[in-house]
Amino acid sequence: MGIIIALVIFGLIVTVHEFGHFICAKLSGVKVLEFSVEMGPKIVQKQKGETKYSLRALPLGGYCAMEGEDSTPDNSDSRSFRNAKLWKRIIILAAGAFMNFVLGFVMVTIMMTMYEEVPTMQISGFSGVRNDDDSVTYYSASHDAGLEKGDIIVSIDGTRIFSVIDLSYMFETMQDTEHEVVVKRNGEKIIFDKVRFHNSHPEGGGMLDFGLVYKEKNPLTVIKGAGDVFMSMSHLVGMSLKQLVTGKLQKEEVSGPVGVVSAINETTQQSKSTEDTIFSLVYMTAFITINLGIFNLLPIPGLDGGRLVFCFIELVRRKPVKPEHEGYVHLAGMVLLFGLMIFATYNDIVKLISN
Repeated sequence: MGIIIALVIFGLIVTVHEFGHFICAKLSGVKVLEFSVEMGPKIVQKQKGETKYSLRALPLGGYCAMEGEDSTPDNSDSRSFRNAKLWKRIIILAAGAFMNFVLGFVMVTIMMTMYEEVPTMQISGFSGVRNDDDSVTYYSASHDAGLEKGDIIVSIDGTRIFSVIDLSYMFETMQDTEHEVVVKRNGEKIIFDKVRFHNSHPEGGGMLDFGLVYKEKNPLTVIKGAGDVFMSMSHLVGMSLKQLVTGKLQKEEVSGPVGVVSAINETTQQSKSTEDTIFSLVYMTAFITINLGIFNLLPIPGLDGGRLVFCFIELVRRKPVKPEHEGYVHLAGMVLLFGLMIFATYNDIVKLISN
């Protein structure tokens, strides 16, 4: 069952991405030859007007094939992709990732509606006990360092904090040492460079030493919370890509489609209730589609981001790069991407066997 759900999620994400290319191409007057969900042998295909609509057998992606997208421009065909105005080509290429971001925002908005209240980054109070004389004895290291009730956490050790997702990530990875914390207090940013987060209460030592303000759900708080979570997920994806490029990400941690399917399958099996399962799947769908959107915009040959680079080169040079030269670059990029996918799939299979 989990594998079927994973395939549905992948199909949704890819279809939304390719639909972005498709609808912008149609609106721009570019001829679309085929709009396909998945790859490989066709299961169903229907011709409507000038476009074929296909459902194919292999859950490896999908595509929107446009006239003249990967060939020399045909001056007799004004509706060729390469003969379209530059600004139209840029919009068409960027539309896939944009639709992934739209889907991601819709998913995190659904997540927010599933919370009882919407979390914020404003401190509601600190670990402590109220004495008989109405004074408070604090057991909070962060309060002792200068943080106050009402402060809004902006960053920790230079890492921007948008939502509880960032906060959870930081507390899972940080050492129990002194940290630089930036908060917003009365509209001004204040920096504290010797902050520890430790509850020294005899009966609760080591626990997180402050709480957060939770707001009642309404359209404004839900949209604001969704925006914060969207930024957190984008931020985490960006940090992961940076670690991958700089070599800080261990090769064993690189995962591909098999690993994602395995994680989704495990989630469906371990969730304690239907609501937990739905929440986890919505969360994973949001994270995957945001990941795909950002990755696809990277300036890597073969990806939409790589094609956009050639558009910007054309914008500067006032003339396009020769199609055959651009084609060689994209071919090399695709070879590297397939190599990375094979490596990630190998890692996923090794993990499955070892588990």
